Amino acid sequence: MQRMDTSIRILLADDHPLVRDGLRSCLEMYDNIQVIGEAKNGSEALEKAVELKPDVVLMDINMPELNGLDATEIFAEKYPKIKLLILSMHNNREYISSALRYGARGYVLKDVPSQEVVAAIEAVHMGGTYFSSGVSKILMAYQERDVEGPLTTREQTILLLLAEGKSNKHVAAELDISVRTVETHRKNIKRKLDISSTAGLTRYAIENGLLSN
Repeated sequence: MQRMDTSIRILLADDHPLVRDGLRSCLEMYDNIQVIGEAKNGSEALEKAVELKPDVVLMDINMPELNGLDATEIFAEKYPKIKLLILSMHNNREYISSALRYGARGYVLKDVPSQEVVAAIEAVHMGGTYFSSGVSKILMAYQERDVEGPLTTREQTILLLLAEGKSNKHVAAELDISVRTVETHRKNIKRKLDISSTAGLTRYAIENGLLSN
């Protein structure tokens, strides 16, 4: 099927080849969707994204080496223009809330029809969000509670480096991110933990087993 210049460029990330094949077959039925690549884990998705420059990454959660949630967090941090859409079999609050905190723009369950997957892709590509019906109910309950979640994996890594006495500049160099991004993470960590000083962060890291005393 001929592709238009306005096609939404999709990178599929799932560790099951049959799932990727099925997704590709379904998505390629739509003129405005172009599957430009596949990845079997989060690390490969990040590598291929640099080369292929997708508009949207359709991301599974449970994958080897680097899971979909941690990969989503890195994508959101390093490649914010790429939209992340989670396609998962998990419909529990922990996965959904984590995906949102890590930077996903949508969360769709794997049992939905292909039309809904395409609707979700179109929505996040346009800058919106999309959640399948079962996910929406869980999401509404979560938002009504308005509970600040625990630190993300990335925030724990940055907290550890800061607690070791590294400066924002050193943390940025070690993680290959900008100093401004480190500063933003630092502010978020302090807000979430209600800690105002570096000494307090160090104490928290020791008390929670992130840093040896």
